[in-house]
Amino acid sequence: MATFMQLGLYCSCDNAWLVSWIRDNRKVEVDMSNPSMHDLQCFFGNEFDQLNFVSYAKENCSFDLDFVFFACSSVFLCIFIVVVLMYKFVGQYFKPFYHIANGWFREALRMKEKQQYRYDAFVSYSGKDEHWVIEELLPNLEQRGPPFLRLCLHSRDFQLGHDIVENITDSIYASRRTLCLVSRNYLNSNWCSLEMQLATYRLQVEHRDILILVFLENIPSRLLSSHHRLARLVKTRTYLDWPQEPEMHDAFWDRLWCKLSSNKAN
Repeated sequence: MATFMQLGLYCSCDNAWLVSWIRDNRKVEVDMSNPSMHDLQCFFGNEFDQLNFVSYAKENCSFDLDFVFFACSSVFLCIFIVVVLMYKFVGQYFKPFYHIANGWFREALRMKEKQQYRYDAFVSYSGKDEHWVIEELLPNLEQRGPPFLRLCLHSRDFQLGHDIVENITDSIYASRRTLCLVSRNYLNSNWCSLEMQLATYRLQVEHRDILILVFLENIPSRLLSSHHRLARLVKTRTYLDWPQEPEMHDAFWDRLWCKLSSNKAN
């Protein structure tokens, strides 16, 4: 049985299915003549336009999978190259920026909710100087009062099982101030360098008197010059020297305790 019909097609992608249907349909045999499928023209509105329908459908309505794959691959490659270059040249700033933003958010939240600091000072020191911290610092600061001071020590107050950088960041921003005990051991410690770096980031953001330097020993200028961050702090901020004369110790502790206990109610 043969069925004859006259085709009048609009130049529209809505009719593009006809090309694939005629070509791929196995259940119905379609024979087009006068014009044939390849000679069929399409029209806009009520007027015929000299456009070949098959060519129009192929150029305007076909889905070029190869081109899409090429475009996606090119975009992915460009993104990959940009990420690699950013990591190489500015990757070192991503992690500090994250901790700065995280600390700033916590400080803003603490101020909004009017929360008290957990500690009066986070003590940044080398583990090799811990004997001085235990024998000198704690008795003369935490056991003196009122008001009594609460110090944060990494050996005593860090949360077990937490990432050490997270512990440092949490402790710095949970403390009213950061107390850096500078010695040769301190200068040789990568962890101490990180603690000072995060503390100075906080100082730069908050612009408050939150960083105190105490030199446990005399550090030659040639050693400080290689620690640019600390060298700049020494030039712009006052600091304390641990006196070698025992008769000067009481005055040292009086001065440090007064500094740490000031504004304790805030």
